[in-house]
Amino acid sequence: MKNDQLPAGRRTLLRLALALGAATAVRMVAADPAGTPARPGGEPPDPVAGPPARAQTGGGAYRLRPMTGHGAPRFLPAPPPVRTRPFEELPELGRDAMVLSFDDGPDPRYTPDVLATLRRYGVRAMFFVCGEMATDHRDLLRVMADDGHVVGNHSWSHPLIPELSRSAIRDELGRTSDVIEQTLGAPPLWYRAPYGAWNRNSFEIGASMGMEPMAWTVDSLDWTRPGTDTIVRRVERGAAPGVVILSHDAGGNRSQSVAALRRYLPALLGNGYRPTVPHRG
Repeated sequence: MKNDQLPAGRRTLLRLALALGAATAVRMVAADPAGTPARPGGEPPDPVAGPPARAQTGGGAYRLRPMTGHGAPRFLPAPPPVRTRPFEELPELGRDAMVLSFDDGPDPRYTPDVLATLRRYGVRAMFFVCGEMATDHRDLLRVMADDGHVVGNHSWSHPLIPELSRSAIRDELGRTSDVIEQTLGAPPLWYRAPYGAWNRNSFEIGASMGMEPMAWTVDSLDWTRPGTDTIVRRVERGAAPGVVILSHDAGGNRSQSVAALRRYLPALLGNGYRPTVPHRG
């Protein structure tokens, strides 16, 4: 039966249901053109971050298991529409707010120092974790959550997502979401593609798992180990309302990243910025 053949009462209920669904959408602004996004300002992509892509490891494809007695997916879909471009900045956080984010961890050599510095200044951040690291360091996931940080999904083994099949993408994201949910009691609400390499399959599969895509505005390029001074300078020059800063707490020697955070964080606070984290809903 077509909509125009429905009785007036049912048409009213359908309109109400659609209105209620729209009201739950994420209250953030993001451009949504088709295809893989360009970097802000039309510039060519920054050098990719993180370790070289590795072959997929682990067992068979991840399967969404129904909740007991309901037959519904274990992950709720992200609010519509499914995005075709990740968030690169979050202007709705406020004119003095910005986001610090850290990828590839947790690493017991560097993540505790990052957490201690954030705790010292009362700042919350986003940590996009790799499942193969998180599964062996769940204690650090708990510290992140206890300190009020957002724990996001950065895949299991840090592959180039566009080179994977849909089932492999589901496996990479699903296994990591499983570790986070088993450890913290809830699945992640945000994910970030390794190397910033997104495709339509990753947006659709991420949304089916209840996650929104998060990129970044400013790349500190700390993974290249350019020197602490250079990392500090890049972050301070890129600071602006709503920007998302990309750094790393794993994936190699991150001593420069730790030392840089200890310098630029108090400087950002002294300049009136308020590093914080986004909320959904």
